[in-house]
Amino acid sequence: MKYSRLIAGTMTWGSWGKQLSKHDMADLMHHCLANNITTFDHADIYGAYTTEADFGKAFLESGIKREDIQLISKCGIQYLCENRDNKVKHYDYSKDYIIWSVEQSLKNLETEYLDLLLLHRPSPLMVAEDIAEAITILKKDGKIKDFGVSNFTPSQMEMIGLRIDIDVNQIEFSLTQHTAMHNGTLDYMSTCGIKPMAWSPLGSVFKEDTEQTRRIHRQLGELIEKYNATEDQLLLAWLMMHPAGIRPVIGTTNFDRIANANRALDIELELEDWFLILVASQGHKVP
Repeated sequence: MKYSRLIAGTMTWGSWGKQLSKHDMADLMHHCLANNITTFDHADIYGAYTTEADFGKAFLESGIKREDIQLISKCGIQYLCENRDNKVKHYDYSKDYIIWSVEQSLKNLETEYLDLLLLHRPSPLMVAEDIAEAITILKKDGKIKDFGVSNFTPSQMEMIGLRIDIDVNQIEFSLTQHTAMHNGTLDYMSTCGIKPMAWSPLGSVFKEDTEQTRRIHRQLGELIEKYNATEDQLLLAWLMMHPAGIRPVIGTTNFDRIANANRALDIELELEDWFLILVASQGHKVP
């Protein structure tokens, strides 16, 4: 794939998080590139429909060449905020809306094309033929290069994939949320050549103090010296060892943590260590 092995998630770059200035965003982009992260993951709703435009202004200031990065965005969620006149949070995957939304993202991101467009979440009312028609038009017009989905089940991917090729499915996947490894989602994607990206790749390991996370910390602690690695590096290495080729979307804006994540690419876990980490998460041996 042309996308970097690690992907920079931008959800917290703007008003939903760090509220970075234009200069700070440009510096962060350069730092990502210096650490082999060339792909930036957006969604139209981030920052209540403001973060794409903030990023676009910073991108212009950065001096980075468009061909040196890949831009992902998502559409479909109708978010409740002052920037949209919605009565209820819902989804819209009509042909006209998908095309309009992409055109807005292009304008906001200061680019002529998206490397990848994702449907943000499945809707019970989505019509596969309408989606396929919109994507066909967007590709023909050069406004998107690749097409994918996010948070879709195997049956939902099949429904869309019979009408238009799906390149990527961005799913929640981590050591503490790995159901996609057992419910057929990753199997289906591997069979169909759909590449996985993972949001929240560190899961709840550093967010919650539970019996599960304590087991995980103990096990990772026993492997730190062996691999000369930190816990977060081991978690990323564990995820990336899956043969589906999962690409983690890391949400941090901390320069040190980004550099730390990049070093996880060099870690090759031994087979039994991978299973030791899995067992620590599950709390029982494999069947």
